Amino acid sequence: MSSLIECVPNFSEGRDKAIIDAIRTAIEDTEGCSLLDCDPGSSTNRTVYTFVGDKEAVVRGAFNAAKVAKGLIDMANHKGAHPRFGAMDVCPFIPVRNATMADCADCARALGSRLGSELGLPIYLYEHASERDYRRKLPDIRQKAMGEYEGIKDNIGKEGWEPDYGPAEFVSSWGATAVGARKFLIAYNINVLGTKEQANKIAFNVREKGRGPDKPGRFKNVAGIGWYVDEYNLAQISVNCTDFNITNIHTVYESCKDDAREMNLAVVGSELVGLVPLECFLDIADFYIKKENLFIVDERQKVALVIERLGLNSVSRFDPDERIIDYKCKMEDPPLMSMTVKAFVEILGARTSAPGGGSASALVAAMGSGLGAMMGWMTYGSVKWAALDADMRRLIGPLHEAMGKLMYRIDADTDAFGDYMVAMRLPKGTDEEKALRTEAMQAGLKKAIDVPLETMKIADLCWEGMVELGKLGNLSSKSDLQVGARCLEVGIWGCWKNVEINMVDITDEEYKERVMADAKKLWERADEKCKEVLAALDAR
Repeated sequence: MSSLIECVPNFSEGRDKAIIDAIRTAIEDTEGCSLLDCDPGSSTNRTVYTFVGDKEAVVRGAFNAAKVAKGLIDMANHKGAHPRFGAMDVCPFIPVRNATMADCADCARALGSRLGSELGLPIYLYEHASERDYRRKLPDIRQKAMGEYEGIKDNIGKEGWEPDYGPAEFVSSWGATAVGARKFLIAYNINVLGTKEQANKIAFNVREKGRGPDKPGRFKNVAGIGWYVDEYNLAQISVNCTDFNITNIHTVYESCKDDAREMNLAVVGSELVGLVPLECFLDIADFYIKKENLFIVDERQKVALVIERLGLNSVSRFDPDERIIDYKCKMEDPPLMSMTVKAFVEILGARTSAPGGGSASALVAAMGSGLGAMMGWMTYGSVKWAALDADMRRLIGPLHEAMGKLMYRIDADTDAFGDYMVAMRLPKGTDEEKALRTEAMQAGLKKAIDVPLETMKIADLCWEGMVELGKLGNLSSKSDLQVGARCLEVGIWGCWKNVEINMVDITDEEYKERVMADAKKLWERADEKCKEVLAALDAR
């Protein structure tokens, strides 16, 4: 699967449609780049572009956009509510798929070098692209050191604050640009029926730096400011969550609501700027599901819950297919998992070594957990079995989750042999080449073993729920659970056999002994638990 990197340049122009469109066209016309979003703001006088591509393409796209902007934007005339110090104010690169933070740092440095040498612009590296700790945070560069655009002339030549690329001089039409590599930054605005000053007060409460070193705010990795948006006729608490795994937007939203309530202000929904990862939404959904004791396992329903609870349709329509990057990029399911039943069975029976027993075992195990979830669903919400609703809520979720994970193991098992096959083709003319080839083959074999072992572990998590369903579930689905238990057992057994056969050529005796013991234990437990499920059903 090819790598995918997101680039999110912020340009200091949000009102002139001709300029906004010209920059947009420069990105769209760059081969290998897919523009996902273009979000102009009149009050901020700023447009956020979001596009994706591989390493080389995103650097070209960002450079082409900057080159066009250089001839159109004059920072000497720029006014807007958002902090800024350049025409292309910031340009971060973010890993999306099969890309690392190091890859994104490489992109930032490549772009910075080109902007400095070819366009003569002052460029600062920030976040993971910077090699100097005191110059990692964007506000430390843009606001604290440079004093935004207006302060560049006096500050750009100061010792320790010279640009990483380009001239250490004030370019009045451009200003300066920060180029970096970072995790997903979520730009998020909370709507308040109040004044700019009231919104700013709440922003100071929640942002990490608070009101200064002696008065820090509540949440890590949160920057914030208050402003008034004329086109919406309301104030906003505007925050940037720089690591949603530490502080997600719902945490900030709920805290702002509490503060607004104490100030007798109304919070009327919120607004996301740019795109957001699905993982962020699912984390928020889990929060509200737990808080309100809801029962939701369907992914799209979880997304709908988040949109409603955060009021994301309040000032403009939030379309998840356009605003959630996983949906926007149309990240397709792996090839085997996406096949029709007919196509998968036919390729399984073809004259080829893969897919084989490992992929089939993962599929069978997924079917087993799916049939367990089915019995739960056939019990849940039924008048006759209403007393068991709480139990079914508890049992269905883990089985549904395991089913999803096991389906992805179908392709993972086939892909696991890739490294081994590559190692087999390595040269073996010299003793050194032979040693490297042997080492690579051993690593490839271990991967081919670890994948079915992990499949066994995922499937093993289903047994407690399956046993409990055997004792409690709707008996009209008795045969479904019986088949499900056998499928789960056979799936685990099949993975055990894959571990066993690939272990033959492993030379690491410690690894062999440890993994064989783990796999055998999982298979023996599967045999025992399958019998327990069947016995529980027969006893009713």
